[in-house]
Amino acid sequence: MLTKKVPPLQSFLFLVTRSASNLARQKYDVIVVGGGHAGTEAAAAATRMGADTLLVTQKINTIGALSCNPSLGGVGKGQLVKEVDALDGLCGRAGDWAGIHFSILNRSKGPAVWGPRAQLDRQRYREFIQSELLCAPRLTVLEGSVEELLVTEPNPDEPGHHRVTGIRLANGSPSVLASTVVITTGTFLSGSLFMGQTTSPGGRIGDAPSSAGLSHTLRERLGLRMGRLRTGTPPRIVKSSVDFSLAEIHAPDKHPTPFSFLNTHTRCKPEEQLLCHLTYTTPGVDKVVRESLHLNCHIQQDTKGPRYCPSIESRVLRFPGRQHQVWLEPEGVTSDLIYPQGLSMTMPPDMQLRLLREIPALHRAEIHTPGYGVQYDFVCPTQLSPALQVKSTQGLFLAGQINGTTGYEEAAAQGLWAGVNAACQALSMPPAVLSRTESYIGVLIDDLVSRGVTEPYRMFTSRAEFRTSLRPDNADLRLSLKGFEEVGCVSSLRYQEAVRVRDSLQDALSALQSLSLSTNNWKKMLANISISENKNTILTGMDLLQYNDVTFEMLASIFPECLSPYMEFSQRLKIEAVYRPHCDQQKNEIERIQKEENMSLPQDIDYFSLPVSLSQEVREVLDRVRPSTLGAATRLQGITPAAVVHLLNYVRHTGRKERRTLRTQLDRKEETGEESHARNVSLPK
Repeated sequence: MLTKKVPPLQSFLFLVTRSASNLARQKYDVIVVGGGHAGTEAAAAATRMGADTLLVTQKINTIGALSCNPSLGGVGKGQLVKEVDALDGLCGRAGDWAGIHFSILNRSKGPAVWGPRAQLDRQRYREFIQSELLCAPRLTVLEGSVEELLVTEPNPDEPGHHRVTGIRLANGSPSVLASTVVITTGTFLSGSLFMGQTTSPGGRIGDAPSSAGLSHTLRERLGLRMGRLRTGTPPRIVKSSVDFSLAEIHAPDKHPTPFSFLNTHTRCKPEEQLLCHLTYTTPGVDKVVRESLHLNCHIQQDTKGPRYCPSIESRVLRFPGRQHQVWLEPEGVTSDLIYPQGLSMTMPPDMQLRLLREIPALHRAEIHTPGYGVQYDFVCPTQLSPALQVKSTQGLFLAGQINGTTGYEEAAAQGLWAGVNAACQALSMPPAVLSRTESYIGVLIDDLVSRGVTEPYRMFTSRAEFRTSLRPDNADLRLSLKGFEEVGCVSSLRYQEAVRVRDSLQDALSALQSLSLSTNNWKKMLANISISENKNTILTGMDLLQYNDVTFEMLASIFPECLSPYMEFSQRLKIEAVYRPHCDQQKNEIERIQKEENMSLPQDIDYFSLPVSLSQEVREVLDRVRPSTLGAATRLQGITPAAVVHLLNYVRHTGRKERRTLRTQLDRKEETGEESHARNVSLPK
């Protein structure tokens, strides 16, 4: 249940630090650079792990800001939000607090690929995130800019060529030391803004870019391979200038579905939700795009942009003559602005206005803020470990768009996991691992570190091989228990709730399984349901629940004493019954992959001198990416099945050899101990 009250930002000012000279300490367990979606989740996760954490951001009042679209979730993305929440992250609860239009996308398909989504009130979302962070124990928030990283010689007992020990702030402020540093600079790393033929430094309109020294440290001092990506945002339209009568109405779900497993309802009541509208481009839009190409330097460059959220210029050039959707989305309950989803553009402002007015619903449109493009540096993510630590640099973690991803949800998921592992290292704990067989976060991270990116990476359900098991409805059972018992990033309150849900679901499934009747008897009880004519078949309640027309409520009305205690889980039980056969089929495949994931490949291995039959190309790929496990190696481009077999044999042979060596050492110790004991026994008392 939602009970949080968010006080105004001014009441938090005494909790934050505006100047480095006012810091209560000059060394922290974890420093997080950047206050966007990745940075806020990283800082919150590190503090939940028990690490003393410093969050450095250029502007405190922009912490948690929605830089682009005012929405959260979607197909694939909603799964990430649910998993971040299951690990006690912030964005799910913030979405429930700030949501003004809730819907489940993909309802025509199975529940495994449903996409929880919400339109957000920008101000409410930012206030919620700030209230959570600025009151968090063990967290200090500093307003400032990071000039460069402090780099020293590495610890010889650990892999890596360098070690990061802290940050140096701009404007001559003193350095701040830390055991680990998490960089979450988003689009601000050497960011440039584009509008028409005008270019200016920055990562978001109205904000300066991160220091060029930080990018220089990553590229020159640490020797990281880096690239350049681009994205964009549409113009914001004055709401009163939109003719909504010429657009299609899209209403929200009648009963909003919360993102967070801790919430039973959202802050916004069903009847208070706002409408979205849908309109379309016209041939006039194509004409304006083509007439403005010579005035648009951003679209003329070959820097890679997002494939799945392209600018209107890219759409028109790639699909000439096609009609494109434009969603008119509200930016808040009291906001007088509309966000035109699908109209990201970088042409000059006067041409943007011309283009908008070619769309019927926008024929009188007025622009509040023009659209613009952003180009920024990113680090090739194959240089990271599954913990999101830079392999060549001890103590340095990266998360968010700096790793080549796009979207709030992808950034939040990486930020949480980087914050967890940065805290683990700072507190001398083993790194935390999430496999692609158990979470979308694991899929995301494995795709990044194993395959890299050639364009901004976006999560889809199709990227997960085991999506019938990795559903939005069971993220709490998959991750909350592990997050508390194995990792330490989940609160006892959430853990107790996850245990209650797990035990109740198990009891309910057992009760369903115990209801065993012949098909004839089931047909008598459920006369309107078409059941197989085979009279000799015995069906359980679980079997019946797999029928499309059978609901848990129907069965509970027939067997109230047995099933009525579990009515709150009716939808989850229906989904569990439907997917139970599919999940059982996937178990063997999951176990096989998990065995491969557990076969570690040494990080200091010399692939060029490895005494196995591998081509030079395969050796180069393995040496460049340095996969941490055999499973990660199998997913690298250019790695042949034969190469995997040779690696498998090498791992097994090395493992047997190491076990024999260890056994010999233990035997020798035991023999030495027995001889010493014998000598001691013979000594006179």
